Parts: sequence; structure tokens; C-alpha cells
Amino acid sequence: MSDTDNVFREVDEDLRNERMKKLWRQFGPYVIGVAVVIVLLVAGNEAWRWWQNSNAARGAEQFTAALETVADGDVAAAQQALEDVSATAPGKYPVLAKFRSAALLAEDGKTTEAVAAYDALANTLSDKSLRELATLFAAYLLVDQAEPAAVSQRVIAMNDDAHPLRNAAREALGLAHYKAGDLQEARNLFDKIAADPLAPRDLGLRVSLYIGQLQSQGILAETSEAATE
Repeated sequence: MSDTDNVFREVDEDLRNERMKKLWRQFGPYVIGVAVVIVLLVAGNEAWRWWQNSNAARGAEQFTAALETVADGDVAAAQQALEDVSATAPGKYPVLAKFRSAALLAEDGKTTEAVAAYDALANTLSDKSLRELATLFAAYLLVDQAEPAAVSQRVIAMNDDAHPLRNAAREALGLAHYKAGDLQEARNLFDKIAADPLAPRDLGLRVSLYIGQLQSQGILAETSEAATE
């Protein structure tokens, strides 16, 4: 192969990698935004439940006011309001406030602090589902920040066919492996999501784009490779 061919091959590989990065930049904020949506949905549900007594009403009002401060765009004031909810609100509002505070750190570009906040929730909450949710959010944030091992150690237990968060965990793992250059493992994980009939539609659409990018780089499904041998 000539030097010119090598140059063109390297340029082509760089362009393909850049397309994948653009996909994650396009969808990454959406994925992180899902964390916010989930927290808000939980908050609305809890607020409706707890509105039955005055103490719960006070907590709902306090948390709603904190969310309005977040919406106003004053990050420092929003974090203080969320900290106040964490310290004084009744029921589960302190937990909801901590989730929203961690998401706000991520939105403000403070990824390390956001990961630490999610990890703290994952290590201290009594509710297993919330612990796993916090762990998953931390893993997504680490996709662009760390080696696959840092993502894997958080979500590997969720990469199980029976786990309700398996597909989100596989997406985080797949993106981490892609970033590290382990393209075949990334393809394997994305193929598992694509084959799961219970995978959410929006995730399925993202994964189809990931797989298309990997195919353009010559990374085939392992079954396809086996069939051609």
C-alpha cells in the first residue's frame, strides 16, 4: 500500500470516528435530559400522592419552587434551593432534589461533580431502583470522560437479559467501548439492544444509527462474520 493510500485511509477513519462523535453529541444531551424527565415525572407522581396532608403539601411547594428557580437559569440560586429541599423537605423530596441537583451539575458542564453526586446517591439510597438509576446516570456521564472499565463497573450488573435497565446499560457500555476503540464489542452490545423487542423506540432509533456507523467502518455482527467464515 502506498503512502498516499495510507493517508487516505487514515483520513477516512478520522471522518468515520468524527461521525460517531457527532451522533453522541447529538443524542448525549437527550440521554442526560431523560434523567431530568424521569426525576420530574417521579416528582409529579410523589407530589400527587403526598398532597393529601399539609406536611406533604409543604414539601411539594418547596420542591416546585426549587424547580422554578432551576428554570430561571440562575444555577447558583437553583443549587441552593435544591440543597434547602434536601435539608428540610419531608418525605422523598430530598432524594428528588439530590437527583435534580446532580443533573443540574451535568447541565452546567461540571461532569466530575455530577458523577460524584450520582455515585453518592448510588451508595447511600435504600431503594435499589433509585440506586441503579443514579448509577446509570453516572455511567452515561462517564462515556466521554473515562475508560470503559469506569462505565462497566457501574452498570455491568444491569447487562442482564432480565434486568429492566439492561438496554440503557448496554448503550452506555457500547458507547464507552466505541470511544476506547473496541468496535466489535460496541457492535455486540448495540446488536443486543436492536434484538430486544422491549427496547424503547427512541433508543432503538439511536442504536440503528450507531450500528449503521459501525457497518460503515466494516464492523459486522458476530453472527454475520461467523456465517462468512
